[in-house]
Amino acid sequence: MGRWRDGRAKLVVHGAGDGAEGPAVTVPLELATSYRARTRGLLGRDGIDGAILLSPASSVHTFRMRFAIDVACLDRNLNVLTVQTLKPGRLTLPRLRARHVLESGAGTMAGWGLRPGARVTVEHSTQVP
Repeated sequence: MGRWRDGRAKLVVHGAGDGAEGPAVTVPLELATSYRARTRGLLGRDGIDGAILLSPASSVHTFRMRFAIDVACLDRNLNVLTVQTLKPGRLTLPRLRARHVLESGAGTMAGWGLRPGARVTVEHSTQVP
């Protein structure tokens, strides 16, 4: 999979493999891989177009956030472990096996078909081997 750098990419959401798999959905993605970018995350924003991927990460908080978010924990192979919606002022517990956390505006992940068992891929032109 390689290592990513902070920047923009595309998130491709694939089905959960339960027979309900439809066409893949492509979403604008921000990559937050440096310590500074991960700690800043969505703080100070009024929303996000698409999603932000925090890597590495296994939990998040919404203290000082202005809006509710959907949070998906992903394993090392980018399989979705959990999806939940967090209101501002909340904290998730670290998730065993989680290596990445995906965040978006509340309610958007369901529209993409993102649910536990789904797989995502990241299309990024500047991956480092």
